[in-house]
This record gives sequence, structure tokens and C-alpha cells, in this order.
Amino acid sequence: MRVRHFLFLPLLLIVACSDNKLLPSYDLAGNTMGTTFNITLVDPPAELDLDQLNTAIQDTLEHIENIASTYRDDSELSRFNSDSSTDWIRVNPEFCHMIAAANDISFMTQGAFDITVGPLVNLWGFGPESSENELPTDEEIATAKARVGYEILETDCDHSVMRKSTATAYVDLSGWAKGYAVDRIAKLLDAQKLANYLVEIGGELKVRGHNAAQQKFSIAVEKPISNSEMAYTLMRLSDVSVATSGDYRNFFEHDGQRYSHSIDPRTGRPVSDELAGVTVVSTNTAYADAVATAFLVLGVDDGLALAEKLRIAAYFLVRTDNGIEEKSSSQFEKLERE
Repeated sequence: MRVRHFLFLPLLLIVACSDNKLLPSYDLAGNTMGTTFNITLVDPPAELDLDQLNTAIQDTLEHIENIASTYRDDSELSRFNSDSSTDWIRVNPEFCHMIAAANDISFMTQGAFDITVGPLVNLWGFGPESSENELPTDEEIATAKARVGYEILETDCDHSVMRKSTATAYVDLSGWAKGYAVDRIAKLLDAQKLANYLVEIGGELKVRGHNAAQQKFSIAVEKPISNSEMAYTLMRLSDVSVATSGDYRNFFEHDGQRYSHSIDPRTGRPVSDELAGVTVVSTNTAYADAVATAFLVLGVDDGLALAEKLRIAAYFLVRTDNGIEEKSSSQFEKLERE
């Protein structure tokens, strides 16, 4: 029997300012992409039309869901998945560029991050077409794996066309879309000449400038324990993006064994539970989101080696017999921490 644990809680925590002399700030929160979003504008100019900005933010998030949601039958992504053609298909230009950028990371990580992993995600009970009965058999895993592989996707974004070499391919942008949405909202705020803000969607975030205390934003990586929101380490950051991928918020238990929602596209099975979480700090949230997923799949040794090779700031929380241990890349060690 499966016991399902499925919580939309952020793996990153935003630490509030304690200074009594704070600049005014404006907060906006809501729901999107099956999770929540939180936006903080620090000391926005008086002439800023906040209602108009609210509308623009909501419209942007709705626009991205209409492109990238697997839960909307009429989204650009769902239409592409349901089309059995292996010929070139004309698609929304933005959708094409999203697929191309995400697939670049698949090539970079040799498939540890793979947006065609959808059939396996569904098979293990973590997607919109999920089944939550018994564990999948080896034969079922092999059948689903035959539909998976980032090489089956081709894009020609100069002409806004895409194709798939496997008719039953199923693309899942859940490891990319939240970070992409954060970046889009940040661009919207930049266009309004807003110098100080925080944008967070489902735990993936971007910060610009300073917080209300006129200091760098304090971002905590939470302790990797279910139903816990305790900080494990604290970073002070500005003008960067942060994304975390972990196995302790969305999983199920079967006969005493825990199965993570993070599926290794290369094996067709959930990742092992040695690596509890990975945090990546970068300049692009979608990139950080995808790379954090890849590192979780690769495991601590291979993930850390790739982070060093690519000069990525990455932080790993590893389960050991003695509790949680931390490992980090040399780029992460350069960050301001407490």
C-alpha cells in the first residue's frame, strides 16, 4: 500500500527583517502552476501604478500556464503532447525557445535533466496522468522509458517549428516552468525600473537589490525533514536566482520504502535517498531550477563534479548514518553565508 506525501511547500525560506527602521514594501501573493507565488517590492516609487502592475503579473503567469501546463488540455504543451505527428509542427515562438533552452541543459547534463521524462513521472504516480496503485513492473518501466529521451526532440526556433521522432513522446516542463516564470516576472519588474524586489514561485526565486532593511536578502535553505520549516543554512544574496530540488516534500512510501518524485530518466526509477536536496545559485532562475534537478538525479559525487566543471554555485545536503552532512562547490563557498 502506498502512503502519499505531497506538499507544495518551498525548500527555500525567506527570512524576515528584524530591523525597526524599514523601508516601505508592497507584497503580492497568489496561486499559480499548482503552487504559490510571493512578490515583494521594496520602496516602490510613489508614481508606480500597483493595480496595473498586479494585472500585468497575473496576465504573465496565466500566459505561461497557457503555454507550459500539462494540466490544461488546451495549453501549447498539451497540444504538442497529444499530436502524434513526427513531422515538423508550427508552435508558439516562446514555447519553442523554452523547449530549446531546456533541452540544452539535457545535453549539458547528459540526460540527468530531461523534459521528456513525463511518461515515467506519470507511471510512478506524480503527474496528471498518474496511477497510484502498486509499484510499476520492470516491463512497465521499460515501456515508458522507450518514450523518453531528450534526443527525440528537435527545434527550429528561427521558424517556430518543432518535431519529435517518437509519436508518443510526452514533454513535462515542471522542472523548468516555475523558474522561467520567475525570470519573466523579474523582467516585468525591471521594465518598471524597480531596483529592489524578490520574486518567488514554488520555492524558486530571484532577488534584486536590497531588502527593506537596505541589506542583502536573507535566504535560508530549510532542513531536509518532512513537515519542517527550520533553516539549515542562511545565505545573504542580491542580484541572483536560487532554486532547490529535494526529495522530502513530494514522495510516497510503499512497504517501508520511500520513493521520491524526482525520477532518473536514465534508469526510469526514483532517485536514491542519499541526497536529500540540492540548492543552486545562478543568474537565471530557469537554469538554476533545471540544474538543481539534474544534480539531484546525478547524486552528490557526480553532481558536485559537474558543478565544479561548469563553475556552478551548488550546495548539497547528504543523508548519512550520522545525520545530514553538507557539501558544496567552490563557487558556492564564495557566497556570503551565516
